Amino acid sequence: MEQGFSTTSIDDVARRMGSTKGRIYHYYSSKTDLFFDVHREGMERLFKAVEPVMTLNGSGLYRLEEMLTAHALAMMNNVAFEAVVVQGVHMHKLAATTPDQRRTLNELISIRRRFEDLFKQVIREGIEDGSIRHVDVSIAAKAVLGAINWLSIWYQPRSVDTDADRIALAKEIVGIQIKGLHS
Repeated sequence: MEQGFSTTSIDDVARRMGSTKGRIYHYYSSKTDLFFDVHREGMERLFKAVEPVMTLNGSGLYRLEEMLTAHALAMMNNVAFEAVVVQGVHMHKLAATTPDQRRTLNELISIRRRFEDLFKQVIREGIEDGSIRHVDVSIAAKAVLGAINWLSIWYQPRSVDTDADRIALAKEIVGIQIKGLHS
């Protein structure tokens, strides 16, 4: 995952896991199938980070801020994993895939839409409670998620980074997004 999908071989994966290529192929018939499971796991981690804060008390804007912060922290804490989520589906949409892989790809796209829908819901609620200005909900959700997802491209964890450093970075990025939506 650290090298990206196209340059990572099954041999690289096996070596990283302390396993053999044959063992990987016992569970996955192709690198694409392995990617799909990595993508599912990455999305599951994002849902686990974001869903609990959706139900906090407070305005839609406050809950959106907390959701985006949780999302940013999950992206930073799992950056190699989440890079697969952010970058991989688009690459596979363009690649030749089997009918089974296309079905799985459509399932993964559906999971991503459900994740985006969580943010759309809270943005709508913020508009209704007056904490978020009137915006196109779909565009607003894509814009704020795009800013957070971009962490998978540029964020490079350092051994000296602390949880406090990551929280401060998340709050800075999210604060910029929230200021643009505040009513």
